[in-house]
Amino acid sequence: MTNSGGAGKRERLIAAACQMVHQQGVEKTTLADIAQAAGVPLGNVYYYFKTKNDIVRAIVETYLDEARAMLAAIEGGHAAPRDRLKAMFGSLSRDSERIARYGCPTGSLCGELDKRADGPGAAAELMRVPVDWAARQFTAMGRPDAEDLALEVIARYEGTALLANTFRDPDLMARETARVDRWLDAM
Repeated sequence: MTNSGGAGKRERLIAAACQMVHQQGVEKTTLADIAQAAGVPLGNVYYYFKTKNDIVRAIVETYLDEARAMLAAIEGGHAAPRDRLKAMFGSLSRDSERIARYGCPTGSLCGELDKRADGPGAAAELMRVPVDWAARQFTAMGRPDAEDLALEVIARYEGTALLANTFRDPDLMARETARVDRWLDAM
């Protein structure tokens, strides 16, 4: 038997925090914003999260879990590493309307976290998961420059997400996805 009230509130708070931080950024998002978006009294936030940094850590963990789940699903659905890389880029680019409005959730969060005094820590962790996964795919393709190519494919996604957001043009994501597909096919 589960305590759906407690677990449900915590999950709603994390989901609301992810949404609010993506839309407003870490610094502009208040605990009151998160509580209101989750439909939870402000006092309850402190029961689950003692500080705003605790909420940020929960967002990072959520993003990491989502990234790992997406990459595992891609591995399960595609036998060839080249097809996996294409699927990864396509999956990351799929929500182009939201990316054009608010930027890449992970990239935006990393940009903010990297400015904090404690250094890249969580930001590096968020980027390390897809970069390492992509490097393993390029290694499986027999590429001696797998790490460089992994950085390039993630940089192409993050750069395109930034431009799509800057220009509010979701079509940039689709166009870059097609270019990445051709780039991977040429390898």
